[in-house]
Amino acid sequence: MNIPTVKLASGHDMPVLGLGTWRMSGSECTRAVRQALELGYRHLDTAELYGNHREVGEGIQGFAREELFITSKVPFQLLRHDDVIATCNRNLQELGTDYLDMYLIHWPDPELPMEPTFEALSTLVAQGKVRSIGVSNFIMSRLEKALDISSVPICTNQVEFHPLLYQADLMQFCQSKDVVVTAYAPLGRQKALEHPVVIQIAAECRKTPAQVCLRWLLQKGIAVIPKSSSEARLRENLGVFGWELPEEAMSRIDAIPDQVRLVRLDIDEF
Repeated sequence: MNIPTVKLASGHDMPVLGLGTWRMSGSECTRAVRQALELGYRHLDTAELYGNHREVGEGIQGFAREELFITSKVPFQLLRHDDVIATCNRNLQELGTDYLDMYLIHWPDPELPMEPTFEALSTLVAQGKVRSIGVSNFIMSRLEKALDISSVPICTNQVEFHPLLYQADLMQFCQSKDVVVTAYAPLGRQKALEHPVVIQIAAECRKTPAQVCLRWLLQKGIAVIPKSSSEARLRENLGVFGWELPEEAMSRIDAIPDQVRLVRLDIDEF
C-alpha cells in the first residue's frame, strides 16, 4: 500500500506512518524492519543511542533506497560541531547508505550554544548527506530560538504525544511555524489503549484501540512512528487509513484529563 506523505519545509515528502525501532536489536530488529518494508512501510526511525544502525541497514537490503525515508538522531552528548559531522558519517556507514532523509537533534543540551550544532547540520545538508533536519524533545521556547538560528528549515519536532499527553499548545506552535510534529510513543506505551474513552470509541468505530490512538494523531496532522516487532501489529497499524474518527470522538479524546509523561530527561520543564 502507499502510505500518505506530508510535505516538509525542506520540500521533501515524509510518510506520515513509520516504524520506530527504539529498544530493538539483533535479528529482531532486522526482521521487523524487513517485515515492515514488505508490508508497505517506507519510513524508518532510528538513532545513534539505539545502537541498531547496522541491523536497520541489514533490514533495508534489497529495497530501493530512493523509496525509503530513514531518520536518525544525534545525541545531546555529541552536539559540538565536529562531533555532529563525525557521528553522521559513522551512522551512514553503519546503515550502509549515502544519505539520511532526516537527521534530528535527539535532545537539546542547555549547556551548549546551538549555533555550532546547526552549522554542522547545515553543512551536512549542503554535502548531500542529510536531506532534512529536525529536532526532538524541544519545548516551544527552545524551538523558537532554534528556528531563528538555523539557516536551513527545521522540518519536524519529534516528541512524546498520545491521548494521555495531549500537548495542544506545542502542536499549534509547531504547525504555525511549518514544523511537522512527529509522535513517538503514540500509544502511550500501551497505557492509552487501556483508557475507557479510547476503548469505547474503538467499539463504536469497530476499530482497535491502537488504530483509534493513531487515527486521532493523524487527523491532527501529526506523523506517527509506533514501534512493533509483531507482523500482526504492523498490519494493524496500517489499518489507520481510509476512514476518519468523527469530530465528536476526536473531542472526547482531546478532553481526556490525564497527563502521563513517560519520557523525561530533566533538561527542560515541559
